[in-house]
Amino acid sequence: MKEVKNKVVWITGASSGIGEELAYAFAREGAFLVLSARNTKKLKQVREKCLQKTSKCWLQVMDLSNVDQLEVNVNDVLKQTGKIDLLINNAGRSQRSLAKETPLMNDRSIMELNFFSVVALTKLVLPQMLNNRSGHIVVVSSISGKFGFPWRTAYSASKHALQGYFESLRAELVKDNIQVTIVSPGRIKTNISRNALIETGESYNKMDDGQAHGMLANECASKILRAIKKDKKELLVGKKELLMVYIRRFFPALYHKLVIRINN
Repeated sequence: MKEVKNKVVWITGASSGIGEELAYAFAREGAFLVLSARNTKKLKQVREKCLQKTSKCWLQVMDLSNVDQLEVNVNDVLKQTGKIDLLINNAGRSQRSLAKETPLMNDRSIMELNFFSVVALTKLVLPQMLNNRSGHIVVVSSISGKFGFPWRTAYSASKHALQGYFESLRAELVKDNIQVTIVSPGRIKTNISRNALIETGESYNKMDDGQAHGMLANECASKILRAIKKDKKELLVGKKELLMVYIRRFFPALYHKLVIRINN
């Protein structure tokens, strides 16, 4: 397995959930961290904990959906760090609304944050990885990117788009010695459902039962770290809900019967 000690690791969505736990996991490995999110106060708290384990941890407060500002953000990071060895695209937002009740602007908002901003940031980071002929790009997708999921039409679409884009990008970068890992979490115990977008444009503000009984975020982060160190191309991480991925692939008729029973 490759070492991540002294490697510059940029994590988006690092103020909570999987991103926060990834920050702690990489800090324990001695990686140099760049943490990004919108919540400055929470990022500073995460940085304090990380600096107990690693010597360098920079903050880059930013709103990923502001794509026009991303080039400035990337240049700021490179001025501080000199390079980016590992980019972990973790930020995003889920959804809890029926398609028939969801305004198009909500669909666009989710696609902009979950897909286009991830692509935009990756395109801006990629040139210096190409110059160094070294790098690793990680995208945190979802099992919703493997099959359709009620109440999450735009969210599922955005994750399907990530799957297609980064699978294709991986094939393009093989000769450049740049790795691409796609992580597809199932139900992880985070605030993703609380922060999910509903039809009014507000947050769902409820914890799904699936999330409440899901895999702990620190366990998820540990598995992601191990997959990165092993240069895995894909990782499914979660509990029994991962069975749906295989049911969809090998028993599609059964999948179509099961998926309509999902209520949230």
